[in-house]
Order: sequence, then structure tokens, then C-alpha cells
Amino acid sequence: MTDKSKIEVVKQMLESASANLASAKQILGELLGTSFDDGVISKTTGLSSRGNIIEGVFDGQHMLDGDGKKYPVPANYASKSKLVVGDVLKLTIQDDGSFIFKQIGPVERKKLIGTLVHENDEYKVVAGGKSYSVLMASVTYFKISPGDQVTIMVPKDNENVEWAAVESAIIQPEG
Repeated sequence: MTDKSKIEVVKQMLESASANLASAKQILGELLGTSFDDGVISKTTGLSSRGNIIEGVFDGQHMLDGDGKKYPVPANYASKSKLVVGDVLKLTIQDDGSFIFKQIGPVERKKLIGTLVHENDEYKVVAGGKSYSVLMASVTYFKISPGDQVTIMVPKDNENVEWAAVESAIIQPEG
């Protein structure tokens, strides 16, 4: 078999594996009665992992790579950068083991206005009839409290996500 035909066989095998993986995710989602990945895992397909540079998709707290490995994204970076579920990130792992994240593919965003609430030791913003988790780092950075009006960002094509990024806040006067 020539190298050219071997390459074609490998390409076909990869396409078949990708199709099988997509089918398995769909079946699992149907069995669980939910969307298996809310679009995050499917976006990791085809992202590169070369040496100490890894590409992945932000899920609200972590970066998921194409193999499903999770890398914790520092909350202060996610908050400051206003990362939204589905954003594509590049992770560079330094020789000393430190992580450097960079946003390389932001998703389109939709802004919603809601109210900050504190429930079950978590901060959430209720907007558009849905409750979105927000990072504690955003709450402390903006100095917001339950009851404050908050503008959040979610993916434009998928509002049914758990996490939102805080864009801005109107802080209620004390008293």
C-alpha cells in the first residue's frame, strides 16, 4: 500500500471515529434526558494539542481539551477576561509547570440583565426566567451584593448554559 493510500485510509478512519463519537454523545444525551454537552464538548473536536500548547473550550470554570481532559482556569482570569461558555482558549504549560491561558476564539455573546442572588453558598444571576451561576471572583471584583442589578453575557446561540460572565453591575445604595 502506498503512503498516499495509507493517508486516505487513516483520514477515513478518523472521520468514522468522529461520527461514531458524535453518535455516542447523542445517544448518551437521549438516555440522560439532557443535552450531553451543551455544545462545549462537541467544539473540542479538532483542537490541537502540541507539546506544551493545548487548545480547548471554556465550560464556565475549566478548559476542556479534545481528549476530554479538564484544566482549571483561574477564576480571576475568567472574570477579568469575561470568558463565556464555548470560548476557545489556548493553554501554554511553562517549563516550571505554570499555566498561561489566552482566549483565541470568543463565541458570539448575548447580554441579559438580571438580579444577583445567593443560594446554596453560590452566587447566581436570575435573568430571563433562568438562573445562571457566576464566578465569586466577579462578585468580589464588581463589589456586588444580592439584589444588585447585573448585566451578564451568555453564548448567543445557547442561552441554556449553567454559567454566565458578569459584564457590569448597578450597585444598590446601602441603607
